[in-house]
Amino acid sequence: MNYWLVKSEPDVFSIDDLANSPQQTTCWDGVRNYQARNFLRDSMKMGDKVLFYHSNADPLCVMGWCEVVKEGYPDTTAFDPDSKHYDPTSTPEKPTWFMVDLKLKEKFKRPVTLQEVKENPLLEDMILVRKGNRLSVFPVSESHFQEILKMSKG
Repeated sequence: MNYWLVKSEPDVFSIDDLANSPQQTTCWDGVRNYQARNFLRDSMKMGDKVLFYHSNADPLCVMGWCEVVKEGYPDTTAFDPDSKHYDPTSTPEKPTWFMVDLKLKEKFKRPVTLQEVKENPLLEDMILVRKGNRLSVFPVSESHFQEILKMSKG
């Protein structure tokens, strides 16, 4: 099993949006970074655990966690000229962009802020706290995942 963190701006798609989705499940579409795409396409597997992070929010925080319920498949928003994620170079025959499906497992009663993550010595080497990290999807270690869960319990 692998562990991941995905970022979403809450005014675009929040953890509450996921909670209100049918079966609390959604496709994780619209990722337009090649390294993040590679994680979605090649590395995220059924049953992997995923931290859900609100970016561009106040405060920045991990809001809960999800599980991968469908492995990487072509991101159909890239084929739709009316989508803000449209990419004319990506075709159904030769897709450039991929997505996975995520199912909400837990919305934290107590979100874990980026500041708390930065202050926790057990998380000092987590990709989330590295300067310049702009990836919307990236791996986390099992120990980092477990520490975030522990922090969410207070």
